[in-house]
Amino acid sequence: MRAAWAAAVPPGPPPGPTRPGFWRSPLRGPWLTSVFGLVLLFGITILFVTGLLSYAAYNPDLARLNDQTPGKGWLGFYLFSWPTSPTWLYRLTQGVHVTLGVVLVPVLLAKLWSVIPKLFEWPPVRSPGHGIERLSLLLLVGGAGFEFVTGILNVQLHYVFPGSFYTLHFYGAWVFIGAFVVHDAFRLPRALRAVRARTGDPAPGTEEAAGLVTPRPSAPTISRRGALAMVGAGSLALLVVTAGQSIGGWFRRTALLAPHGEDPGSGPNGFQINKTAGSVGIRADDIGPAWRLTVRGAGRQVDLTYGRLLAMPQHEAALPIACVEGWSTPDQQWSGVRLTDLAALVGLGTDTPQVLVNSLQRGGSFSSAVLRDNQVRDPRSLLAVRVNGAVLSADHGYPARIIAAGAPGVHNTKWVTRLTFGEPG
Repeated sequence: MRAAWAAAVPPGPPPGPTRPGFWRSPLRGPWLTSVFGLVLLFGITILFVTGLLSYAAYNPDLARLNDQTPGKGWLGFYLFSWPTSPTWLYRLTQGVHVTLGVVLVPVLLAKLWSVIPKLFEWPPVRSPGHGIERLSLLLLVGGAGFEFVTGILNVQLHYVFPGSFYTLHFYGAWVFIGAFVVHDAFRLPRALRAVRARTGDPAPGTEEAAGLVTPRPSAPTISRRGALAMVGAGSLALLVVTAGQSIGGWFRRTALLAPHGEDPGSGPNGFQINKTAGSVGIRADDIGPAWRLTVRGAGRQVDLTYGRLLAMPQHEAALPIACVEGWSTPDQQWSGVRLTDLAALVGLGTDTPQVLVNSLQRGGSFSSAVLRDNQVRDPRSLLAVRVNGAVLSADHGYPARIIAAGAPGVHNTKWVTRLTFGEPG
């Protein structure tokens, strides 16, 4: 069958990038490509695992209000109830996910540069097995570009996606990781041999050269180790100007690549925000004296004024805010009414169910969210009215906002107007 396949292939490559001598960099070869590949193997594995954890923390199986991804099916086999302790867990996993994704960009670009000749390999398909490998390469390159580009756009708060970022990133991740696994199954043994050899690249045209070694090398302007150092320096620079957004506090000043569009000012409310009250249509009379909180559950309803909410037992909790975009704050000191106490107003006891939270926010996909029962029952989960000893600012959700133990920032709903306990969404 292999002979019949080979006989059907044209005898020689056409002019242009399919010719072996077209690519002349003396740096390209199995050793350099393998080093970049092994770095990506380690880094992308961590990216994928932390991405799965991020999706689980988003509670996508609770309600379509939380997530619009249809038909997760067996792709959602791992979904679990995200724990409320330790409260810094999501901050850590998402910070690693976003920071590592940015740091790996120079390595990814260098890896793609190193294998450009393989993309123009001739003949394009030599056998069925080679065809599967080529298809995995197409999906690998396309998937990597898609995941990294959409992820970075989301970090920069550029919501230009034709649909939900979560849906696109979820399916894109599975396509990419599938191609990644297939590609590594073919290439990992060869990569390990190339790195261990340390004797320079093999002669062009040999099987060991893997189509990467040019027969007409140009004069070198940098060594391979110099190229590695340059790529490493680029990744280190991105780490320095990115990691501060996940660490928060003073270190956020070093996060030059993080979004800085909204200035929270100074004082007790002087910490990061994504959206101001004005940007989501909150008007002064929405949060003025006429504001009411509606609590529903077990067939009952209670309406609370701001004054009555303040008259309820107030509790404090030190909790961070950590968002899917990678930024987070250190623990802030919140005070307000426990969600379990609000559930008790409508006759619910210690078995408090999940809760649907509705906001005054107008438009967008984040005006409602559903919290899990374990988040509701945690005594640190509050309907907060104060932070760091001061009344919430309008941009931080005055008159009341959710602050839930272990929840992603997007579920810490601001400008809350209704809580419905037991609501499936």
